[in-house]
Amino acid sequence: MVHQIIFKTIVGSQAYGTATASSDIDYKGVYVQRPKEILAFRYAEQLEVSKDEFYYEIRRFLELLQVANPTVLELLYMPKDCIQYEHKLFGMITAHRDKFLTTKCLQSFGGYAIAQIKKAKGLDKKMNWERDRVVRKSPLDFCYVYENGKTIALQPFLTREGLQQEYCGLTKLDHFKDCYALYYDDYVKEKRQPFGFKGIVLENSNEIRLSPIPKGIAPKTIMYYNKDGYSMHCKDYKEYQIWLETRNTQRYVDIKGHQQQIDGKNLLHCRRLLDMAKEIATEGQISVRRKNAAELLKIRRGEFDLQTIIAQAEQDILELETLYARAKLPETVDEQFVNDLLVQIREEAEELF
Repeated sequence: MVHQIIFKTIVGSQAYGTATASSDIDYKGVYVQRPKEILAFRYAEQLEVSKDEFYYEIRRFLELLQVANPTVLELLYMPKDCIQYEHKLFGMITAHRDKFLTTKCLQSFGGYAIAQIKKAKGLDKKMNWERDRVVRKSPLDFCYVYENGKTIALQPFLTREGLQQEYCGLTKLDHFKDCYALYYDDYVKEKRQPFGFKGIVLENSNEIRLSPIPKGIAPKTIMYYNKDGYSMHCKDYKEYQIWLETRNTQRYVDIKGHQQQIDGKNLLHCRRLLDMAKEIATEGQISVRRKNAAELLKIRRGEFDLQTIIAQAEQDILELETLYARAKLPETVDEQFVNDLLVQIREEAEELF
């Protein structure tokens, strides 16, 4: 792909003033793709150099600005000490940056803030998974037997009856999905040759075993194997192990330290987004470098009661609706203006190729 970068800047916590010693340095920017490639089948609306460096093609960038994407809008207001490179073509956009601040910011910034609250509560965060969910289990833990109109877990049943799973034999029941007749070979007590049952499961195996059953013997009980449940457990367990290997250790320690089972980093971003949304409505601008960075870092570290932070954020979201109803902001970005701007940038960018 042939392209020319027209803007590159440091983004994220480094730009907000909320970086910690373990914070990465992330870059975002904008590029213009060669016109001939756009006319053909080679248009690329974005470019990911690495997990820390990402660029938008100019058309995609302007599309996201029109829907008030918070991450993209911030690029028009970056602190000068964060900007790594800025071509005059990008200046053609920043010269009109106020035209991209619309009432859509209420939903984009506010909606993003709400999403951060949900993430902060973290019901699906692996650090909050109950221990039972991430302890490695075997298929035996997902087997149940039928008894007196009820189903009970297989392993307590075997213990109660003095049975060993190694001497059990299973055979499938026709027309009963994942249900088996369970037989038991008590050859020691009966002083005879064993039937050769294979047991229910081998150690470290992910499958239950079937056995040939001699004629004339009666099953001990009916067993159900929750195969789907075991498959889901294996998936969860694998995801948890990957998370343990790749998690941000410092962030995890901070969260665990305040013992509120809430992710302070998400609430930092929630507070930041709400403050920015308010500034757009009342001041008509975005301040990327946050004046209350020290307070935001305290939120991340859990030095405030995070439930109180959530309650305040939810109240602020409601108040934003009133502020935006009063704000002198357009409802949308003028489409003709954006179209003309894109054409002008492309025309002037031809000399770059």
